Amino acid sequence: MENRLTRLLGITYPILQGGMAWVATAPLVTAVSEAGGLGIIGAGGMDGKQLREEIRLVKSATTKPFGVNLMLLSPAIEEQIRVVKEEKVPVVTTGAGNPGSLVEEFASLGILTIPVVASVALAKRLLRHGIQAIIAEGMESGGHVGEVTTMCLIPQVVDAVDIPVIAAGGIGDGRGMAACFALGAEGVQIGTRFICTTECDVHPAYKEAILKAGDRSTVVTGVTTGHPVRCLKNRLTRKFEELEFHGACKEEIEALGVGKLRAAVCGDVEEGSVMCGQVAGLIQEIKSVREVVAEIMSEFKSTISGLKTLVGEG
Repeated sequence: MENRLTRLLGITYPILQGGMAWVATAPLVTAVSEAGGLGIIGAGGMDGKQLREEIRLVKSATTKPFGVNLMLLSPAIEEQIRVVKEEKVPVVTTGAGNPGSLVEEFASLGILTIPVVASVALAKRLLRHGIQAIIAEGMESGGHVGEVTTMCLIPQVVDAVDIPVIAAGGIGDGRGMAACFALGAEGVQIGTRFICTTECDVHPAYKEAILKAGDRSTVVTGVTTGHPVRCLKNRLTRKFEELEFHGACKEEIEALGVGKLRAAVCGDVEEGSVMCGQVAGLIQEIKSVREVVAEIMSEFKSTISGLKTLVGEG
C-alpha cells in the first residue's frame, strides 16, 4: 500500500507503533519495522546511555526504518536529543511539548520530526516549522490524553493542514484504520494492540490485564493536575480517585503516580499504572507482530471493499 506517508517514511504499510515508555523496546520495535510498519522506541524513562543501547539493538536487528519517541518534558531530554542526533535516528516523534526548535536541526541531519498533537491549534502552529507529517491523537488513547475524541479531532486536523495526518487513539484493528482513513488520515498509530504481542517484553500480567478488559475497563486519572492519564481500573486508580475528589494537592496526586508505569510493566497490575487505550476491550489474544499487522491490513482492505459494495461501486 503506497501513499504520501509510506513514501515519506519508506515503509510498506501506513502503521506506526506507539512510542510507549517502558513498553516499546527493541524487540517490539524491530518486529514492527520488519513487519512493514514503523517501530518506535519509547524513550520515556530512559537516560542517554539506555536510549543509545536500545537504538543500537534495533539497528543490529533490522535495516528497516524505525523511530524514537521523545517526551519533551523528560528530565533527560537534552541527553536524549544528543543521542538521537549522534545515532542519526531516521524518525523522531514527539509529545509533551512543542518540538518547533528541533525540527530544522533534526532535518539538517536527515532526521524526520513527527509531532503528536491533541488539538487543531497546535497542529497549525507546528506547520510554520516545516513539519512533513503529524500525529493527531484522540482521548481514547492510553497514557497521557487530551480532551477531544479521535472521531472529532482527525477531520478537523486534516482540514487544517496540508501534510499527511496520522490518526491515533482507539485504533486496534482494520475497521478502526478504515474509519480513520475515511476521516482523511493517511496512516494510523497503534499502541495498545502491540502490547499484546509475543515480541513485546512487558510482564505477562500486563498483557493478561488487557486481554481481560472490557469496553469500560479504563479510567482517566490525574484530571485535576492537568496531566490526565488513561489506564486500567485497579487499586491504584481508586487511590487516585480518593485523592482527587477529596481535595488533595496537585503535588500529592502526582507523587502517587511516580514509578507506577514501570511497576505495572514489571508485573504489578494492581498498584501499578496499566496504561492502555479504550480499544483494550477489542483485544482477545496474543499474537505475533507480523500476524497483527497482516490481520489489520487484511481487515482494512475488506472493510473498504465492503463499503464500496454498500454504495454500489464494488
